[in-house]
Amino acid sequence: MNADIFLEWQRLQGKNVFQTASSRWIEVGARIYQAFPYHELIEPTAEELRQLFHQHGALGVRYSTNPESPQGIASYHVVFKQTEYPINSLHKKARHDVQRGLKSALIKPISCTRLAEEGWSLHRETLQRQGRPRAESEAWWKLLCLSAEGVPGFEAWAAIVEGRLATTLLAFTSDNCCSILYQQSRTEYLHLGVNNALVFVFTNEVLKRTGPPWLFYGLHSLDAPPSVDEFKFRMGYKAKPVRQRIVFHPALAPLFNTVSYTLLKGLLRLNPNHPTLTKAEGLLRFYLQGKKPFTASAK
Repeated sequence: MNADIFLEWQRLQGKNVFQTASSRWIEVGARIYQAFPYHELIEPTAEELRQLFHQHGALGVRYSTNPESPQGIASYHVVFKQTEYPINSLHKKARHDVQRGLKSALIKPISCTRLAEEGWSLHRETLQRQGRPRAESEAWWKLLCLSAEGVPGFEAWAAIVEGRLATTLLAFTSDNCCSILYQQSRTEYLHLGVNNALVFVFTNEVLKRTGPPWLFYGLHSLDAPPSVDEFKFRMGYKAKPVRQRIVFHPALAPLFNTVSYTLLKGLLRLNPNHPTLTKAEGLLRFYLQGKKPFTASAK
């Protein structure tokens, strides 16, 4: 599947998208753009960055680059590149959780329409557990899911307990990579191991496909708690070293420094769950850490 399908999905959600020499770009905030495909490592030239800011109106951009790059914060992508995924390859607790989940739930594909209608409550509870209760809205969720219905490359899966969605995921496959974009679950079913079972079954299903594709389970997040990625690592996914680079418009860059970061942290303490402030804090933190001198220990 072509990555342009993903960009069309973003357009259907009202996002601004465009393409430059090294990448496609998706607006993820107010004139803040993320390079896509998310898993690709790119090296935009100074001229390309100038084009992003002056021709496309970006205030800031975020992309992943080579771990040996002299710029950017030392970071990672969460990936699975093995060709087999037997249950005995998991650590004891994860293996136990998968087995319990397989006994408790029916795991199967569902329509994106069902995900739109029934999945918001799961997504809302997931955001609450992560300390980000206002990060997204129900209207955003429904548009996101319904825009994917019937679009090649998109698929939704669920673990179902007594007819109810216990945990779900939305994924997109392009070329040789399957990206797990969103995963959410009901708090009351977490003890049953449904999250573990869903990831285990879905990963194995992807590995059966022609190719097979490798799996991408997300970027090192700007604002999600470490527990999000700890779960993925317990499930046998690995951290692929990269550098994440944040670049701001040259006219704005002088404003982003340790003083403005301290002020932003103060605002965040007054309103710790404000979605714009939490994203802004992550962007500025990654930006400032990415400007520190490159050393071998930072690899």
